[in-house]
Amino acid sequence: MRTIVKKTGAEKGRSSPVAVRPNTPIELPDGMWERIAQKAYELWEQRGRQAGNDLRDWLDAEDIVMEEIHEARE
Repeated sequence: MRTIVKKTGAEKGRSSPVAVRPNTPIELPDGMWERIAQKAYELWEQRGRQAGNDLRDWLDAEDIVMEEIHEARE
């Protein structure tokens, strides 16, 4: 696995390298992955089960689920 080194601002204006590993999964709260996956599947079905839009469906599903959570907390 390739490690990317990214510079960040450190004390006294100097920058120091920070190792960032790509493809490291972000940990989601319990049930969140399933909710997003279900919504992405629903969007895929609504769009006529067209191939090639899986990333768009997933990102749209993330937005929808996050908005639902935000609205529920208000």
